[in-house]
Amino acid sequence: MTGTGDEKHYGHGPEQVGVPRKKKAWPEKQKGPVLVRRDQVGTSTTDQRLLDTTGPTDWLHTDPWRVLRITSEFVEGFGALAELPPAISVFGSARTVADSPEYEAGVAIGRALAEAGYAVITGGGPGAMEAANRGASEAGGLSVGLGIELPFEQGLNEFVDLGLNFRYFFVRKTMFVKYAQGFVVLPGGLGTLDELFEALTLVQTKKVTRFPVILYGSAYWGGLYEWLKNTLVAQGKAAPRDLELFHITDEIDEVLKILAEARRPVNEI
Repeated sequence: MTGTGDEKHYGHGPEQVGVPRKKKAWPEKQKGPVLVRRDQVGTSTTDQRLLDTTGPTDWLHTDPWRVLRITSEFVEGFGALAELPPAISVFGSARTVADSPEYEAGVAIGRALAEAGYAVITGGGPGAMEAANRGASEAGGLSVGLGIELPFEQGLNEFVDLGLNFRYFFVRKTMFVKYAQGFVVLPGGLGTLDELFEALTLVQTKKVTRFPVILYGSAYWGGLYEWLKNTLVAQGKAAPRDLELFHITDEIDEVLKILAEARRPVNEI
């Protein structure tokens, strides 16, 4: 160190101890744990925005607010369904007409499941969903409907005893799997296929275990099985054992047998 008098030149580079720092040329603000600078600095505080009833409502459409709504849907769903008895989720087309064999099969399956002591969970809509709810309700079982907000509003069918409506598909899907001991899948369209393949993926990857997936109606599902076997598996996109992740049947008694087998303790099988 060189120099005379009170000069101080400590530290590295141009920094000098005892020399006042220049004032920042940009605005800076602390918002809780968040630091914002320059154009990100607002002109109001969090409390001001909370108490200003005439303020903007854009925050209702922001991602942080969506997180709260998503959380609330999980909380409501868990709270409403936590005390369900053993339940089976039944899927099928909303377009199934009431005087069709498929509708009659849905009613019969819902009734048989209720008589076997299961609650029946559906998407709560019309068609095959209504049929399963109707069978369960008429048999004195618990009939559950998990609806979804759609552009074409359909509401919950009249045979739902316990119903919830969701904004988000992924929250609803969680409820279908979390509170069911298995899936029974009636003939259906894209929504039904979506639920089916998500369930198969969860079973294949062992995210859920001992979770039977039953496709009811061999005439409808047979073509899908052949495609999976002769294209998907044949080209190495899936393993042959993946074809064992689901069952195809036309018999309600077999549906009940498969579900009962899955509930038995491992040391009894």
